[in-house]
Amino acid sequence: MHPTVAELYSQLTLPVISAPMFIVSGPELVIAQCASGIVGSMPALNARPQEQLSPWLTQIETALTELRQREPDRRIAPYAINLIIHRSNDRVDADLAVCAEHKVPIIITSLSAPHSVVDAVHGWGGKVFHDITTLRHAEKALEAGVDGLILVCAGAGGHAGTLSPFALVGEIRKMFDGPIILSGAISRGQDIAAARAMGADFAYIGTRFIASDESNAKEAYKQAIVDASAKDVLYTPYFTGIPGNYLKASIAAAGLDPDNLPAVDPSSANFGSTRSKPWKDIWGVGQGVGNIERVLSVADIVDQLKREYVATVHSLNDKFI
Repeated sequence: MHPTVAELYSQLTLPVISAPMFIVSGPELVIAQCASGIVGSMPALNARPQEQLSPWLTQIETALTELRQREPDRRIAPYAINLIIHRSNDRVDADLAVCAEHKVPIIITSLSAPHSVVDAVHGWGGKVFHDITTLRHAEKALEAGVDGLILVCAGAGGHAGTLSPFALVGEIRKMFDGPIILSGAISRGQDIAAARAMGADFAYIGTRFIASDESNAKEAYKQAIVDASAKDVLYTPYFTGIPGNYLKASIAAAGLDPDNLPAVDPSSANFGSTRSKPWKDIWGVGQGVGNIERVLSVADIVDQLKREYVATVHSLNDKFI
């Protein structure tokens, strides 16, 4: 087993890393996830203004430190912060400096190969996990020296790739023996077991935690997820220029027909012709929404995932042996 994987497994109750979700993820969600034994995460950009980031990290660290002191035998996961490594993000340097000050254990990087941050994160002893959707993206990230790869496959919420996880995990595993985190419509314990059986080390779960008590999502957003199924998810570049999965109901609420969106020019700075904002009003979701039946606390969600995961593993062990 790879050392980084072994180290993380020793701190987790399930092989799960929560996806950082714009607007939705905040300190309360991260704390609840880590306290339940999975890696909690949030985008640095969720802290607005930028000066709010350091107090938020202090809030997370203080809560987890106090919990470890009260319950020394409890498995409490490390937390992660997501940095958007792209020229459009003028906060990268400032946010990276705050993360360095707090020695954030895991940095999740997105959109561009993270050459500019890997050395800095390694300098304080942190790990870098990078989002990829293709083999070429993976090669560039590994050239930059990342510690792990997050495979954003078909069906993932928000900006998602189009490749089947069966194809991408196999190809990546042939060239990389380090941590692989798999994303794409994972909302049940059975899905976590499938991800591991496929060759991934961790499942990457986002949408399931939108419909949680601790998330910052609007109540209407949470209920829309409970009410939706896979047929209610649309994959389109219309809103940001990058293809992503969105809830059709939120598109319709913005006054657009989700089944007849106009074509857009990805090179243009102006994408969809709506005043509704992606993520705030146009809601990102993964195709696993149909398996989400209730809004629950994070603790109850993780407990349910664990029961399903254990039952699946035990069931599989009884067959074809």
